[in-house]
Amino acid sequence: MSTTDTPLNASRASGIGFARKAKAYLALTKPRVIELLLVSTLPTMIYAERGFPSIGLILATLVGGAFAAGSAGAFNCYIDRDIDKLMHRTENRPLVTGEVTPREALVFSWLLGAAAIVILWFGANPLSAWLGLGAIFFYVVIYTMILKRRTAQNIVWGGAAGCFPVLIAWAAVTNSVEWPAVILFMVIFLWTPPHYWPLSMRYGEDYRNANVPMLGAIAGAKVVSVQVVLYAWAMVASSLLMIPAGGAGWVYTVTAVVAGAWFLYESHALYSRAHREDISDKRAMKVFHGSISYLTLLFIALAVDPFVGSAVMPG
Repeated sequence: MSTTDTPLNASRASGIGFARKAKAYLALTKPRVIELLLVSTLPTMIYAERGFPSIGLILATLVGGAFAAGSAGAFNCYIDRDIDKLMHRTENRPLVTGEVTPREALVFSWLLGAAAIVILWFGANPLSAWLGLGAIFFYVVIYTMILKRRTAQNIVWGGAAGCFPVLIAWAAVTNSVEWPAVILFMVIFLWTPPHYWPLSMRYGEDYRNANVPMLGAIAGAKVVSVQVVLYAWAMVASSLLMIPAGGAGWVYTVTAVVAGAWFLYESHALYSRAHREDISDKRAMKVFHGSISYLTLLFIALAVDPFVGSAVMPG
């Protein structure tokens, strides 16, 4: 990793105000991604506790998890700064505009990652800290450095980094990783391709310009839509495993069935349009946004479930 700054970027970075600089550092962490990851963390903690964990544990897990995700995002921005400047979607990132220098971004990434591990270790437990470190490693090394520029399966395996928050959350509460946490991990793992591939269809030209082999950029809409449908079915099936193996009650069960059926409908609608060659960016993005709504509803139901009724299939 080179930390060499160009004179132009260095002068730009040193010449901006504190508020703008702070905003640039925040942008490095990819806060919208962090928001999505935290959606799964607190509900998982509540479900694992079958109630509300202590405020201190919740704060330590959320802050530590957010710092870990932010560190991984900042490392990603540092490593990918060469291709970010080639893509319209990422051309305003701080390392491209020069608001933050590569050296500053790299130091910030390391400090944020170290803080995440310390907070999780002492605020929760060592297991959650090790899982936090694993999430950073997986996103930075496995996805960004190894897979992203080499294979169309990059987001499938690299997306596993986004599944770690449920493991961290479960470990923070129970100091273990049990079957419900593994099931939730698989739900998010299988959710990532139908979530991200429609987005890569929308920004296919960007990825082609940067020579990044995202499936939506290198394959036709028919191929992508088939994969979206297959992963969507696998995701919904995995979500239903929480009923026999995770002690889920009626709130989660009904939500998983109804929200899953709705997302399957949207996935099949994308497939139908693709095979009629009537696909559009708007339709693809509807599946992208729908996937976020699906995951949010599922985890809200997970958080409410312990307070309403008993397990559908008691162990």
